Amino acid sequence: MLVAFIPAYNEAASIAATIEAALAQTRPADRLVVVPNGCTDDTAAVARRYPVTVMELPKLRHRKSEALNTAWLAYGQDADVVVCLDADTELPPNAFADWEHELAADATLGGSSSKFTMQAPDFLSRLQKAEFATWTDTSLRRGETSVLAGTGCGISGPALRAVAARDDRVGPWSYDSATEDFELTYRIREAGYRCHVSPTVRAYTDSMKDLRSLWQQRMKWQVGTVEDLLRIGVNRLTLRDWGQQAMGMVNAGLKALWVSVILGAVALGMFNLVWYWLLLPVLFIALDVKRALRIPHRDRVDLLIAASFFPNELFMWLRAGWFVRSWVDVLVSKITNRRADRWANQYAAEGV
Repeated sequence: MLVAFIPAYNEAASIAATIEAALAQTRPADRLVVVPNGCTDDTAAVARRYPVTVMELPKLRHRKSEALNTAWLAYGQDADVVVCLDADTELPPNAFADWEHELAADATLGGSSSKFTMQAPDFLSRLQKAEFATWTDTSLRRGETSVLAGTGCGISGPALRAVAARDDRVGPWSYDSATEDFELTYRIREAGYRCHVSPTVRAYTDSMKDLRSLWQQRMKWQVGTVEDLLRIGVNRLTLRDWGQQAMGMVNAGLKALWVSVILGAVALGMFNLVWYWLLLPVLFIALDVKRALRIPHRDRVDLLIAASFFPNELFMWLRAGWFVRSWVDVLVSKITNRRADRWANQYAAEGV
């Protein structure tokens, strides 16, 4: 049995396309459950136009995690495959069938994430599309992932039941984590399963349309990941994630050091531009163009952005910013015992 869950918060503008894509699967879901929770718009009314189960809930304290647990307890406990799908995401017709085949063919596979991408033509969306294309290529090359993207993934029913059997939760999804997908993936891997990115399933999802909403989304992801890592500790399953955190902080430190050296040299009248300094930017441009050639549905604008150096460099500065700020916020939270509501911050930034 394959069950699909679509938790939704004020997604009236996008939920129809999401449901239509889910209903157009070559392998239909045995039950498709839309879970509007705390919505103040017509999300539930739009969903009821379709032959799906609508499980409308009030505003939940634990938001998406609680919505997923509530739906799983009602409809998913006996499922062989559970598909989780955000309400702003569209899947190609092969998704459900391919996920079911992947999980049935390998009993050690606990979850399969989609290769998610954005198709909006604006500048910021293109930068996010390039970022996720690199993440996808890296995960496919490794043959594993430490995050089953909540915006589109197929999860083994037995793996979810193994996680739900823990004493620290009422269902598979934890209420202690701001990044429920990272924590769930870790628990699935801890239970002896592996997780990967599907080589055949791509999900098309919305991007953040302005810097404020992008910053709040990434702060939610990054702070949640840091909190989870500090809670879990260092072990063989988290070594790579700790390494990524370390590299993020090193990159931020190197950028700050580079600016300090340049400004210091200018202030002391010792700055001289040497031609071979240009070799490093040229190398970065070559790498960016190489990565851009791997972007799905790329066009000339994507290649031009990669060849322009500054857009990707500015995005890297932004990434360094949320890496540093997230660690500062987590440490301040530990000291003051006050935790920001990252979901509320993102919703406010997006205007939903």
